[in-house]
Amino acid sequence: MGRKKVKHELISNESIRKVTFRKRKAGMLKKLSELTTLCGVPACAVVFSTYDAQPDIWPSPQEACDLLERFKNLSPKKQGKYMLDQKVFLRSNICKLEEKLEKQRKKNQELEIELTMAGSLPNENECDWNNVGQLEEMLRLLKERIKSVTNKIEDTKASQG
Repeated sequence: MGRKKVKHELISNESIRKVTFRKRKAGMLKKLSELTTLCGVPACAVVFSTYDAQPDIWPSPQEACDLLERFKNLSPKKQGKYMLDQKVFLRSNICKLEEKLEKQRKKNQELEIELTMAGSLPNENECDWNNVGQLEEMLRLLKERIKSVTNKIEDTKASQG
């Protein structure tokens, strides 16, 4: 049985919200445990909630303090090497998406040119590639199209400059 899509908004029913919090917290701590075991990286978690008087600390308060102390002793450059605030994260994602968009625009432009070229040529699938007459006609049409495009480029340059 598949899971249904969950809306990411505050759960209005307090008892359901509390149950959901406990389940998701347990799942998150289990994933964190798997991450430390499988990848051999140190990690800790501190979870504050209105449901508990004391925060939940994983794996233990002492181990979490030791790990946080190790982090504090790193140079500021190493501490911040992989840290992103929301603004930096979003800016980075926007730059990546803009690059991807530009590549897609170039690809689209190339495809449009190919379509234009294909529309100006006789049907290539019906072309007999061994028939010199048909190939010469295709060459003549291509030369006409090249001349037409060259003239349009020159006219555009002349009108702009």
